[in-house]
Amino acid sequence: MDIRSISAVRNYAHARPATQVDPENSSVAKSVRATFQDFASTLEHSEEISGAAMMGQADPHALVQALVQTELAVETAVVVRNKVVEAYQEILRMPV
Repeated sequence: MDIRSISAVRNYAHARPATQVDPENSSVAKSVRATFQDFASTLEHSEEISGAAMMGQADPHALVQALVQTELAVETAVVVRNKVVEAYQEILRMPV
């Protein structure tokens, strides 16, 4: 058994945790999570306003404003999804 291979394995085992990304603490994960939470809160707010408008308890102007915000959020989500799909397809087209 070669002593150099043992030390290489040991050094790799010590270095490996430093190279792994912790998805809970990465800034990208936090940013994406915040974006999704904002998206969900926009949809919830729109649903609340829509329900209140159906009962006659909300201002029509507030309803239109909530619907426009929701439409913008959904369009943005669709554009982001399309960009992710395009990037994935580009990766699949790359020669190996």
